[in-house]
Amino acid sequence: MTEIPIILLAAGQSSRMGGIDKLMQPINGIPLLARSARTASAVGPVIVALPPEPNPRYGALDDMDVQIVPVRDAAEGMNASLRAAIQKLPPDASAAMVLLADLPDLTQADLATILKARLTHPDYLIWRGTTEDGKPGHPVVFDRSLFGQLSQLQGDDGAQEIVRKHKDFVHLHPLPGRNALLDLDTPGDWKAWRKKHAP
Repeated sequence: MTEIPIILLAAGQSSRMGGIDKLMQPINGIPLLARSARTASAVGPVIVALPPEPNPRYGALDDMDVQIVPVRDAAEGMNASLRAAIQKLPPDASAAMVLLADLPDLTQADLATILKARLTHPDYLIWRGTTEDGKPGHPVVFDRSLFGQLSQLQGDDGAQEIVRKHKDFVHLHPLPGRNALLDLDTPGDWKAWRKKHAP
């Protein structure tokens, strides 16, 4: 399989966590950010969008083979991260995967499944993971023909504008359970997730 670069969006402010950085919360002794980066690194080269330094998230990625992209205007929202990361894609990249860093249930197999869907359904421009019952989520793979549009996005809507614009060229592929959608945005989310995954 040709390696597709993976953009890991990790520059958000954890605004719903009451002053706690959700991406630095430990899971089995590893910050969620590092766990997500390891999962992504198992299937392709990883570009991580981070807030400007100083920030403890940089330390979570020490000794990991990832490319870090500081996002100066991270406070704008998700699209600032997308713009910054798109500029760092290799010129020969035929597609790129976009992935949120706060989805703890996504696995290496899930990411590989969506990358494979791109090869088995080549007549599309966007390949997207869904929950088991079909709700769209992550990861999302974009064909290189959309890179220009991704690099022009503004605000905090992510790439939804582009997905809507090309809705007839989006392939949805189910992943197990709620892996594609379950994020941990609040202390309550974390409490419920940890309770469910307690040994």
